[in-house]
Amino acid sequence: MKCPIDNENLVMSERSGVEIDYCPKCRGVWLDRGELDKIVERASSHSANERRTSRSDDYDESFGRKPHRKKKRESFLSELFDF
Repeated sequence: MKCPIDNENLVMSERSGVEIDYCPKCRGVWLDRGELDKIVERASSHSANERRTSRSDDYDESFGRKPHRKKKRESFLSELFDF
């Protein structure tokens, strides 16, 4: 399949069960029907899981302060588009 922008051959990649076609030259991304819905659905369930496991109100009584926060995890979309 050719890129509609620059006529370069598209590269197909599968991430988290979603097939993505992208152009290595212009970095354009194309999705087949229904694939955007899958991405949105998984991203919303991923963020809901993060909210459920968030513990920003924890208090470390031994030191009398809140513990150091760990680095925030990358989003589901960054995992999907890291080619």
